[in-house]
Amino acid sequence: MADVGGILGDLAAESRELDDVVADADWATPTPAQGWTIAHQIAHLTWTDSRALIAVRTPDDFGAELKRALAAGETYVDDAAAEGAAKPAAELLAEWRTTRADLAAALETAPSGEKFPWYGPPMSAASMATARLMETWAHAQDVFDALGLVHRPTARLRHIAWLGVRTRDFAFSLHGLTPPPEPFRVELTAPDGETWAFGPEAAAQRVTGEALEFCLVVTQRRDPAATGLVVTGDDAREWLGIAQAFAGPPGAGRAGGAA
Repeated sequence: MADVGGILGDLAAESRELDDVVADADWATPTPAQGWTIAHQIAHLTWTDSRALIAVRTPDDFGAELKRALAAGETYVDDAAAEGAAKPAAELLAEWRTTRADLAAALETAPSGEKFPWYGPPMSAASMATARLMETWAHAQDVFDALGLVHRPTARLRHIAWLGVRTRDFAFSLHGLTPPPEPFRVELTAPDGETWAFGPEAAAQRVTGEALEFCLVVTQRRDPAATGLVVTGDDAREWLGIAQAFAGPPGAGRAGGAA
């Protein structure tokens, strides 16, 4: 994984790209996430950035946040998005810009080696920044798809691919399954044609294909069957069906080619 500063630079670039798109968009436009408009997407990013800021700045206070999440159940995230989406677009956009900048500053100065609480396993500053990049990119995909725009793949996808591989055992555990004992091999073709490889070369369980498609699958924006990913081995095939790079309850995924 890159250093925190490098990841934060890529996160800022990813955020700016989405910011440029939504600044002049109709925020009432429905997105592929059921019941969510563009306003909901930006509200969710703002909310999760604010929760990450609590985890980094005042980690002892995050226990109360986890209790609220458990008490609210499965509607917690949707309720927070709906509350934020009700704000005027200009106010919400300004809030997102401020919150993401505050979080970046907090992560950049976070003590080396410290782990911060989260809804899933605790994370280092680098992992937290990577998770924020993953979510920003995934929700940007929803917005791009809603507006009929092409979401151009970049080298920043490497962070998301890394996180997708890293969360393999987490995805199995979320579904009450025992993670396979042996590592998998994942070989992906980057946007510039380079190969990104994860895991031992001799591994029997393998996933190969375009990095973009792999990232869409592990963020549950594409069904594996709608991609050209090549899977070898029953365990690897099962993994792609449940892969989840984000924290929280198991996602339902999205069918076909719709993100």
